[in-house]
Amino acid sequence: MKNKLLTIIGILTLLVTLPLTVKAQQVDLAISPPLLRTIIKPGKSIMIAYRLINQGDPTIITAKVRPFSAKDNFGDVHIDTEFSGPIRFSLDNADLEMDKPFFMKTGDSVQLLLHIRVPDGTPNGDYYYTLLAETSPPPATEGIGSARTKASIGSNILITVTDSGAVDVKSKIALFDVISRFRFNLFGNPVRLVDSTDKIPVVLYVRNLGRNLFTPQGKITLRGNFGETANYDIVPQNVLAGSQRLMTATPSAELTCRSEACVTPTSLVLSGFFIGQYHLNTAVNFGENSPQIFASTAFIALPIKFTVAVLAALIIAVIVIRRLRNDE
Repeated sequence: MKNKLLTIIGILTLLVTLPLTVKAQQVDLAISPPLLRTIIKPGKSIMIAYRLINQGDPTIITAKVRPFSAKDNFGDVHIDTEFSGPIRFSLDNADLEMDKPFFMKTGDSVQLLLHIRVPDGTPNGDYYYTLLAETSPPPATEGIGSARTKASIGSNILITVTDSGAVDVKSKIALFDVISRFRFNLFGNPVRLVDSTDKIPVVLYVRNLGRNLFTPQGKITLRGNFGETANYDIVPQNVLAGSQRLMTATPSAELTCRSEACVTPTSLVLSGFFIGQYHLNTAVNFGENSPQIFASTAFIALPIKFTVAVLAALIIAVIVIRRLRNDE
């Protein structure tokens, strides 16, 4: 009897201490096109064909549309959890509906026929939405733990509603400057001082004051005191209505800047050996028939580290020579 009791206790202990198998669902979704931008009049509608591909595990998908807004100055967005706004969305698929789940096997490809309708009387302006394909948590299997999380992929929809077809483009350069560790005023003018061997971060923020988004283009030009010039193209990026955004110029700043001066995001990083005064100019345009806007800044580059090192070496040399003379 005692042996049987010990055997039962041992089996129960083994069952309790056995590790729980946890299986994480592999999610690999792709959607195209990843971005849609359209100009449409009130009372009109369009149809867009999206392609959704599942290369992960079999999963349950729900297609939904939600509005979004600019989250920060770096192109990130905040997607609302509830639908709002005057634009109407529906799926024209015979077997699929908006906000209704459907099943996709591994390797499945589904065409989503998104119908976008702008009702009569919709105010002119911009409306921003995201078409989301959201997975549902997989059902739990007895004896197997499953990660009960959701995943989603989205395609942004940028809609400009206009009666006349014209758009409202109002812009300004909010900031164009050099990030320097040494900055002071001289006769009321700001002076930016950098070391000749340092990487020099440049920031360019563009603000959208109009009712419609725009995509700035242009360049940043560096001119030296000996007439040398270098041009850097501004990468076209959408700036939503009522927001501002940090623009990026080629080559990419994030790939080259690792110094303390680049603790914040930058538009461009200048590298090389600089000596003297340099001028930076930017010219930005916003499409056909739109005026260019300009901004400028400047910096002075001196071999500060080299000069300090030479002075320190001279001071040490003088001290050593005096001590040697005193010892004589």
